[in-house]
Amino acid sequence: MHGHSHSHHGHDHGHGHAHGHAHHGHDHAREGNKKGLMLALIITAGIMLLEFFGGLFTNSLALLSDSGHMLSDASSLALSIVAIWFATRPASPAKSYGYYRFEILAALFNGVSLFIVAGFIIWEAWERFWNPPVVASGSMMIIAFVGLAANLLSAWALLRKGDVKNNVNLRSAYLHVIGDALGSVGAIAAGLIMSVFGWYVADPLISVIVALLILKGAWNVIAHALHVLMEGTPVTVDQVKVRQTLEQIEGVLNVHDMHIWTITSGLDSFSCHLLITEDTDGQAVLQTAIHQLEETFNIAHCTIQVEKPGLRHSESRV
Repeated sequence: MHGHSHSHHGHDHGHGHAHGHAHHGHDHAREGNKKGLMLALIITAGIMLLEFFGGLFTNSLALLSDSGHMLSDASSLALSIVAIWFATRPASPAKSYGYYRFEILAALFNGVSLFIVAGFIIWEAWERFWNPPVVASGSMMIIAFVGLAANLLSAWALLRKGDVKNNVNLRSAYLHVIGDALGSVGAIAAGLIMSVFGWYVADPLISVIVALLILKGAWNVIAHALHVLMEGTPVTVDQVKVRQTLEQIEGVLNVHDMHIWTITSGLDSFSCHLLITEDTDGQAVLQTAIHQLEETFNIAHCTIQVEKPGLRHSESRV
């Protein structure tokens, strides 16, 4: 134990100052994300139970599908919370990046679960198209209204406290909640149509429309998560510009083996080799490069190998 704390202290000694600043904003955002998710989870779980029993009671697929959606919502919100908690765990020798990536995996899982839910809704609606059952539309509308209010409250909690725009994990949770709000709006609309026209096909029809809207959002989240897992260049960074910026530094001949990737939302990594002329000061070039990457592209985690013309290394595969 003593050895461990000692080595940790040594690590801190070299690193604490440089990184403390960069991660403070990250931790602050993470706290907000957690609060928003917690609020949304509590609201969602409560309404899920109401809609489920309400759906059974009124015989409405629109309500039942909405509660199924709420279930996937609640589990996705819970997973997002777990992911944030996981991400705060310290890095270990076996996982040098820590557990940040878990947030991306959570988003991927959430996206896939949305697909499954939407599939179930469409399947059930197909059955109902051919013989639409009678639905107690009045009670159904009241329950759907309560559901809608709750969803909007959850969405508000996520938007106000969390970083929905930049964090893919939070965005996947937010999409679940918004998809849900659409489900409630759909259920209200179906209820209205059925109570006015007695047109019971409205229930499965609207369920399908909502399911398709859910799929659109889910596809975006899955695509983004896969992009990150494939070590794709972050959407916020223009690789060509980065290359030009580095090549304009005094004394730099060329930039090769350049890679930019994302650890988790809002945390990008960068590595490259800089070939410089024989008489250039490598440390000065390095300092300029680090400064420009941070200032212009907001990349704080970079590894740069500075080389002079005499150096030979084999061509890398990527």
